[in-house]
Formats: sequence, C-alpha cells, structure tokens
Amino acid sequence: MANVSCCAFEEPILDLVLPPVLLLEFVFGLLGNAVALWMFVFHMDTWKPNSVYLTHLAVADTLVLFCLPFRAVYYLRGKHWMYGDILCRILLFLLAANRAAGIFFLTAVAVDRYLKIVHPLSRINRLGLRYALCVSCGLWVLIVSMTAYLLTEPHFFLQNNRTQCESFNICPGNNPMATWHNVFYVIQYCIPVVIVSFCTICVTLQLKTKTKDTQGKIRRAVNFILAVALVFFFCFFPSSMSRISVWVLQAKHTDCSYFREANLAFYTSVCFTYFNSVLNPLVYYFSSPSFSGLFQKQFNKLFCRKTPEENHRPPENTNVATASTG
Repeated sequence: MANVSCCAFEEPILDLVLPPVLLLEFVFGLLGNAVALWMFVFHMDTWKPNSVYLTHLAVADTLVLFCLPFRAVYYLRGKHWMYGDILCRILLFLLAANRAAGIFFLTAVAVDRYLKIVHPLSRINRLGLRYALCVSCGLWVLIVSMTAYLLTEPHFFLQNNRTQCESFNICPGNNPMATWHNVFYVIQYCIPVVIVSFCTICVTLQLKTKTKDTQGKIRRAVNFILAVALVFFFCFFPSSMSRISVWVLQAKHTDCSYFREANLAFYTSVCFTYFNSVLNPLVYYFSSPSFSGLFQKQFNKLFCRKTPEENHRPPENTNVATASTG
C-alpha cells in the first residue's frame, strides 16, 4: 500500500452527491454511445476520417463507462475500495486513458474540420481513411504510453480502516510519478484547448468572409466545432483548473489542512470529466449531415414517423386510380 502519511479527507458531501451523478452518467452515457456505435458500425454508408476518430472515441467512452458503477460503490461505502490492488490500478488507468482519449480524438476531429473548411486544397484532405486509421493508432499509442505508469504501482492506502483508491494522492516528498501525473493531466488539456480554440476562430471567420455557403457546409462545421469547444470547457476546464490549484498549494505547503477545499473542488469537478462520455454523442450528431440524417431516419423508423420526403411523396396507386377513371 501507499504511504499512510498521505493527506486523506472525509467529505460526506462527496459520498452523498457523487454516486447518483456517476450512475446517471453511466446510464445516459451507455445509451448514447451504444446508439452511436450501432449507427457507426451497421448504418454508416460513407466513412470519412472524422467518422473514424469519432468511432474510436465512442469505443473509449463505452469502455470507461463500465468503470463508473465501481466508482459509485466506492463513494457509497465512504471511499472504501474493496476490489483489490489490481482492479484499482486498472480502473484508474482506464479513467485516465479515457480523459486523454476524449481530449485527443475531439482535437483530431476539430483539426479535420478546420482543414476541410479553411484549407480545402490541402494534400492531407486527400489522404483518406488509411491516414485516419494511422492517426488513430498513433493517438492510442500516445495515450497508453502516457498513462501506463498507473499500472506499475499501487494507488491506495489505509485510512481510518478504509482503503482509498486514488491516483491523485497528496503525499509529502518528491515522487516523480506523482509529478508526471500532475504535469500530464494539465498539459493534455492546455495544448489541445489552444488547438481547438484556433480551429474554432478560423472556421468562424471563414463563415463570415465566405460570400456563399449554399449547402450550409461551413455553418455545420462551425456548429460542430462549437460543440467540441463546449465539451472542452464544460467537461475538462473545471478539473484542470482545480488540479492546478492543488499543484500550486503543494509547492507552498506541506500541512494537509491547506488542501481540504482544493481537494473537494477537484473531486467534484472530476465528475464533469466523466460527463464527456454523455455529451460526446451530441458531438457526433453535429459532426456531419450524414450522421444527423441517419439518426433522424432511424428515430422516425423506430417511432413509426414519416420523414418529410415521405410526407410529400405521392401515393403509389395514383396513376392506377387515374387510369381506371379515364
């Protein structure tokens, strides 16, 4: 087990609020991503690079969602982990890998939209699906290599007869792994958010300066990148900022009493990070007209509703009836 001198706080409000929030994220996230994967795998006629990136993102979201019930039980038991060291390491690794995957693949689709709209003649736009698969594999290698350290050592310790399983333990002394954990947690957000902000500004300016957008392609791209920016701000910004505050406090203080409020803010904001698995299906909806049109078609079929094309389609027996009365 980890050093018992690490700071540990009893926060009844977390044990009360977080379990229902995590379970709701699990239910709605699993529903949304299952529908998205079903549509990607069985109903996507034309695959494009952004479809490849979003499919990988949906797979990552689906895998991590199965960790949330374990996390909910952990908080229901007052932050007491009862599943052993190995499962603790795997769970923390999956949570960290999902956060990185959510950020990296959303950044990839934002860059793809930027290149398609702002630089339509770029050679990268003609590289196709093989290029997108290579990028996806490269991102996975980067994600696993940057988070695999969570599998190499234990992350739980005994406190008041409870075994806590946390990757962000506040412990005295200089721990290279803990330092890297903090650095990567912040950098993996700050660099992509600059890229996404740049893509958002450029695509928005392209919409304003473009005299004709007859097919609405640029406007759809703007809506899509704005949806990505919303996910970045709502899901990843709070936890990144609260983690920076804890990091700054660790550089100035060693007494645990200084960390209580910042620690509470961090673990509360971490739930927003898991919420990206719920919001990502909305990003898929705005990703392309083919996906949104396919979703509406399947939705109408499920609830036996006619599409606008079917409502304006003439009855099949019109000619027969006309001929019989002539």
